[in-house]
Amino acid sequence: MYRIFIIILLTPFLSYSQNKVKTSNYFDDLTYKEKRVIVYKGTERAGTGSYINHFEKGVYICKACNNPLYNSSSKFKSNCGWPSFDDEIKGSIIRKKDSSFGMQRIEICCANCNGHLGHVFEGENFTKKNVRHCVNSISISFIKNEELK
Repeated sequence: MYRIFIIILLTPFLSYSQNKVKTSNYFDDLTYKEKRVIVYKGTERAGTGSYINHFEKGVYICKACNNPLYNSSSKFKSNCGWPSFDDEIKGSIIRKKDSSFGMQRIEICCANCNGHLGHVFEGENFTKKNVRHCVNSISISFIKNEELK
């Protein structure tokens, strides 16, 4: 009888820990700063990201799950303090309404792991596509074209 009681008592905790591992494994290896932005939807300070003035040819991928997000050909200089792109790789980004801080914005997340990338803005006329994906450098990594082959 005691064993049955212990099993019943521990079952919710065992199933919770198994679910947690399945849903959070993309984020396990992230640093505290990366988690603050990618998991908890923070923003890195303007002008501090490593990819602001980075214009090599290649692909930008999600820092958490390595999902390809942007081709380097879609990156442009906007002088906003974060890397800017005017187009994503098809199916790689999901958009969500964001009403935080009393503002109405569109959040962009990785379609594979749901990690926070930044926000998308329209109507600024930076490029012909008239779209700016404002992305946190800490949310992405880069792979050179030579490394893709």
